[in-house]
Amino acid sequence: MIHESAQIHPAAVVEEGAKIGANTTVGPFTYITKDVVIGENNEIMSHVVIKGHTTIGNENRIFPQAVIGEENQDKKYGGEETTVVIGDRNVIRESVQIHRGTTQDKSTTVVGNDNLLCVNAHVAHDVIVGNHTHIGNNAILGGHVTVGDYAGVMALSAIHPFCSVGAYAYIGGCSAVVQDVLPYVLAQGNHATPFGLNLVGLKRNGFERAELRALQGAYKEIYRSGKTLEEAKASLAEIAKEWPSVQPMCDMLENSERGIIR
Repeated sequence: MIHESAQIHPAAVVEEGAKIGANTTVGPFTYITKDVVIGENNEIMSHVVIKGHTTIGNENRIFPQAVIGEENQDKKYGGEETTVVIGDRNVIRESVQIHRGTTQDKSTTVVGNDNLLCVNAHVAHDVIVGNHTHIGNNAILGGHVTVGDYAGVMALSAIHPFCSVGAYAYIGGCSAVVQDVLPYVLAQGNHATPFGLNLVGLKRNGFERAELRALQGAYKEIYRSGKTLEEAKASLAEIAKEWPSVQPMCDMLENSERGIIR
């Protein structure tokens, strides 16, 4: 069903069964398959491909040559009806690829709200991207990766499958991330190593001086105190009692399967 206010270019191909909401525009030579659901006030430009069981929210801008909901590149994939779910107000630039999930994991790939995915960024199967993230040009999020809210993965960086990038973390350009990056941490290199906190990003997002000092204290407990990881966990748990923003660091330390960057 296509809403009467949606504007579909005559040169676009929209299969019967696709749902397109009010005031959404679809440019020429774009191809949308039958199981796609698109919300309101989206701008979908020319030469975009949207396939599979893909759901897109409202007020997104999708630029030419983007491919969303295509079959993933996992050799185990056998054509199962897995999904892509995209939220609201995202900017998805030229040639971005977002692949559908696999039944071996979550069966879905998720991009939240208010994200910027720059030119040729690759979002692989079963990836979870939070809200307000910045994924740079030619950045690669391998399968099963999680990127937390307000995190940045800069140009030409690659995140190894099954790794997590914590909220407010910042991955500098041309980095190779092969283990988890704690929330708030600035990382760079091949392989990526920590370089303190993402202080610029934290200040821009309203973190006050006292809270920053608490986060810096937590960082020092992990990386500069000489303590074992188990000893640092105990110290962070105490800090988190006064500063809840430290708790996400505790959670990742507790739940990390690949270990954290050192």
